[in-house]
Amino acid sequence: MTQLFARKALTSEGWAENVRIIVSDGKISSLKANVLAERGDYVAGIVIPGLANVHSHAFQRVLAGHTEQRGPTGKDNFWTWRARMYALAGRIDASSMRAIARQAYGEMLSTGYTSVAEFHYLHNEPGERTTSVAMFEAIVEAASESGIRLTYVPVLYERAGFTEPEPTKDQMRFALSSDQLIAHYENASAIAAGLAGGIFHTGIGVHSLRAVTVDSLKQVAAVAANDGVPMHIHIAEQKREVDQCFAEFNARPVEWLFDNCDVDKNWCLVHATHIDDREIALIARSGAVVGLCPSTEANLGDGLFPLKPYLEQGGRIAIGSDSHVSINPFEELRWLEYGQRLVSQSRNIAAIGQPQTGRSLFEMAASGGALACGQGGGQLEAGANADLVVLDDDSPMLAGHTTRSYLDALVFSGFTLPIDRVMVNGVWRVVDGRHEGEEAARSAYSDVAGKLLLDEVLW
Repeated sequence: MTQLFARKALTSEGWAENVRIIVSDGKISSLKANVLAERGDYVAGIVIPGLANVHSHAFQRVLAGHTEQRGPTGKDNFWTWRARMYALAGRIDASSMRAIARQAYGEMLSTGYTSVAEFHYLHNEPGERTTSVAMFEAIVEAASESGIRLTYVPVLYERAGFTEPEPTKDQMRFALSSDQLIAHYENASAIAAGLAGGIFHTGIGVHSLRAVTVDSLKQVAAVAANDGVPMHIHIAEQKREVDQCFAEFNARPVEWLFDNCDVDKNWCLVHATHIDDREIALIARSGAVVGLCPSTEANLGDGLFPLKPYLEQGGRIAIGSDSHVSINPFEELRWLEYGQRLVSQSRNIAAIGQPQTGRSLFEMAASGGALACGQGGGQLEAGANADLVVLDDDSPMLAGHTTRSYLDALVFSGFTLPIDRVMVNGVWRVVDGRHEGEEAARSAYSDVAGKLLLDEVLW
């Protein structure tokens, strides 16, 4: 049991003072405000819920900074970046995956993410011709070693494009049949059910409309619906994808998806960048979560999601670090808002339903992220997961602020985060601003990054 006393805490009822939180068996067993600290309590400054990272490609952490060189044609875009990503993917084995993911997950915890949905399609090691569990085990081990709450989302990747029924040479390693993918998911789910602690869950997904057949998409979606687990998909990220989808189906990607699948609150639509007014309304009405990854979407030149009309219709959002060019949930929220300000030439776009933009963004990301990861959380209340972040109330970033603007300060006023401690499932994973396994993870990651020689391989 852990006893925690917070001078201020953002509970499910709003900000409260002098809050005593009792944690047992990974849950908040009791939460009471306006009380006195008791002997044995850890006294904290400000406590907020941890956030979910709803879209991670862990192996891409090692790619960050290696694709920022202009190509020979001077026409760099998502598709030229993808070629370099494939070159990296071809070199990642289970050992390197474990080291890279462990580093990424530790960084997530240190910045306030307490859970992650790993959107995973590197199902085999290099050179393997049949399905393997080694890459899956590497992800699970990395999550376990870092202590992050994991939703493992194996995804189907079976073809190169709408009119290309076979995968390319670079994609062969990703390719599975729908039956193979479902069997892998069922095996992962059985393992998750048998592990103690309850911090490993599964979802399922498909890479994108272009990467799967109609029948396979419906088969995977049926499994998700039957099991009540999150269903994840990349959709409408690039205009080229929208154009190809229209040429094939005479419909835009989101439009086609809603016409052919029962999309509901268990779906996470990743990016959904290029959507029209009808598609905005369809997603908002369905209760699905849009997984937005502003730092990656900016890095890849994807475009900007139409945030204002979507939020005005009650749409749900969550955030992810995707390719991990940045691992900082508050930076993701900041750039989500800033992108909208730049194109609209106005301010405080996301202040929907309440006046404070930072708090609005944070609370939407917390609730949407918990839903998209399928593990609950996102709030501090009795019975909730004991996933929380302790902020240093002596930090200059928070000086002069009150409960009205603490979250605005976190989102909009700096880079160095005032994070003192992070708890996941009742266990402190970050203490004094440092992850418990930081040194070992850094050493293993540095070895892998050095051996990959990416500047030589990718160029």
